[in-house]
Amino acid sequence: MSTIRKKKIKIKKMNFTILIISLLIIIFIFHKTIQLITNKKSTEKIIKTEEKIEKKVETKPEEITPQNPFEELKCDYYNPEYLERYNTYKESHPNLDNLQIIKNVNMQLDKTYYEDTIPAKNLNTKEILVNKYYYLEEDYVPDNLETISNQYALSNMQLVHEAKEAFESLSKQAKKEKLKIVAMSSYRSYDYQVNLWNKYAKADGKEKADTYSGRAGHSEHQTGLAVDVYNEKESYTNFENTEEFDWMQEHAHEYGFILRFPKDKVEETGYQYESWHYRYVGVEAATYIKENNISFEEYYATILKNW
Repeated sequence: MSTIRKKKIKIKKMNFTILIISLLIIIFIFHKTIQLITNKKSTEKIIKTEEKIEKKVETKPEEITPQNPFEELKCDYYNPEYLERYNTYKESHPNLDNLQIIKNVNMQLDKTYYEDTIPAKNLNTKEILVNKYYYLEEDYVPDNLETISNQYALSNMQLVHEAKEAFESLSKQAKKEKLKIVAMSSYRSYDYQVNLWNKYAKADGKEKADTYSGRAGHSEHQTGLAVDVYNEKESYTNFENTEEFDWMQEHAHEYGFILRFPKDKVEETGYQYESWHYRYVGVEAATYIKENNISFEEYYATILKNW
């Protein structure tokens, strides 16, 4: 074999080797490129997956937060500020429906008598509420107190002007029907109520006295809108068994008065039944209260919404 031919063969082998190495390099580079692309996609997929998980984690509390059962009722006397109180009251009164829960808490029935009390609102108006939760200051004296005519009251009985006029009209009409409805107790000052309640507490004990007499500042008589009546024949405690009582049951609302402490509303009012105790609230409110068989506390909590 000639030297030239040997050289040619050697060159061919070298070229083949170079070709093989080049192909291997190309294959290696291609493989690495594919690997890089695959890894990048995997990384992007992992990142997207992690972002989705993070979003789910972020939104999960909102998704699992239970709906507010009280707000869902769309009740127009629902008070969002009382939500915690509604829930607490519901825990101790599981048999009550949610509407009743709202009403009771609005009436402050989740509180204890004479504890954590609230200053009375709507002073010098017929919308004022005074009870074992709402109080009047010691120096509160209603505006426009006037003396009721002796034709319809014992001496020196006073009510605010609007209530006094309404009571005289009521008694005058009853008189035309040969009935006597006489005011025997009306406006009482804070100091008067101090002495009266102390007298009852001494005679019957504080717990019993609280069932029929308001403590000073918590007596509705201080508003000048409340009146105790009798017929001058029977004791006022027997007023329920008189014709005058029957007449009042039928007509008192026409003059703006309500039976303030009915038999079936002891829990709401905090007082035992009193057939002789009436409260002036105005004709519109008195009519609504009578037609719906509710207490003034319920009216205040659901219609006036003056919590």
